[in-house]
Amino acid sequence: MTQSQSAISKVTADDTFFRCCIASRIAESPQQRVTFATFMDWALYEPELGYYSAQRQKIGAGGDFVTSPHLGADFGELLAEQFLDLWVSLKRPSAFQVVEMGAGQGLIAADVLGYLCDRRASSKPSPNPDYAAFWDALEYIIIEKASVLIAEQQHKLKPFTTDHKITWKTWEDIPNQSITGCFFSNELVDAFPVHRIEIQAGRLKEVFVTADVRGATSDSIQFTEVVAEPSTPALQQYLENLNFDLATYSDGYRSEINLASLDWLTTVSQKLSHGYVLTIDYGYTAAQYYSPQRHQGTLQCYYQQAHHEDPYWAVGQQDITAHVNFTALQQQGKILGLQNISYVQQGLFLMALGLGDRLTLNATSAINFMEILRRREALHALINPLGLGGFGVLLQGTAKTPNLEEYPFRGMATLTT
Repeated sequence: MTQSQSAISKVTADDTFFRCCIASRIAESPQQRVTFATFMDWALYEPELGYYSAQRQKIGAGGDFVTSPHLGADFGELLAEQFLDLWVSLKRPSAFQVVEMGAGQGLIAADVLGYLCDRRASSKPSPNPDYAAFWDALEYIIIEKASVLIAEQQHKLKPFTTDHKITWKTWEDIPNQSITGCFFSNELVDAFPVHRIEIQAGRLKEVFVTADVRGATSDSIQFTEVVAEPSTPALQQYLENLNFDLATYSDGYRSEINLASLDWLTTVSQKLSHGYVLTIDYGYTAAQYYSPQRHQGTLQCYYQQAHHEDPYWAVGQQDITAHVNFTALQQQGKILGLQNISYVQQGLFLMALGLGDRLTLNATSAINFMEILRRREALHALINPLGLGGFGVLLQGTAKTPNLEEYPFRGMATLTT
């Protein structure tokens, strides 16, 4: 039995109620079907029932997957150095907002704020009066949809709420053109609902989801797929903007289109007055994403550290993701007036910010030797090009922010790809 099969066999929670709810909604929909994007949105974000909304551990060693901040504080601390550098690039404004979108368990925010709080009154790692000035200018804002995650974040970050250093807001709370600073996300865009597409005889089709109800139990509700004409012309336009010739793809070729990511970046650009958008996620350029050899797309499901490709199993109990098309984000940014400053791999990004120095930590110090080895292993995982180190890091900026020729951004200046 494979690891994935073993994990799947251990499912104990009953998803009957949620499957019935979704089946009922599908039955009430036109033509008794919904787009895969709609199904994915329900499965992940339905209040109290969706994967990210339910009360269960999802992230970390005891959850379904591990992200970079779960490997230790280094990831967040190096990001703090990048945020400080972005503040300097804007000529040290008196108010600088870091807006983290989809903050998970609040680990990155805790590591960023803890690191900067410690450095403001310390000369380590080097004398730098900017730490104190940046701390005074900094306001950390979290935008989060899931109430269960907000509660966890507020508990973890309570020490930073007394002086209003950190706040929670909705998009509606943030006026347009009001943010000077950086909108930041780590593994957010991959969780946006995607449309699934299929190529038939050189023409674009879309995958819809229907429900076959044969009884009152979870097993008797089967979600099946129907391939039909696209639900919106935006799907065809998306591919045309990328200059892909559908006639070159074989029949049955499948992939995904993330229209929600374009809407998201539009909202971000509307709120941003002066500053940056820093997006970290796993993904590809468009040419890699829609390679004819990647004929089944990038959709993956995660449950208990194992992955598989069935989004209709354990609805509400497993994560569903698709890789990010960074070329599409770059194109959308240009349309919105954002400049594409740099796109690098996470491993190179973190090394440029000083991760290499952390790898040389003295193993003869008073720190427990096994703890040193554990930390080094975590640092290597952050830069492994076959894993987290291969993630994409995209930095975009408003029109009047400096470009790479005008300012040597610490994480990006000498390591662009």
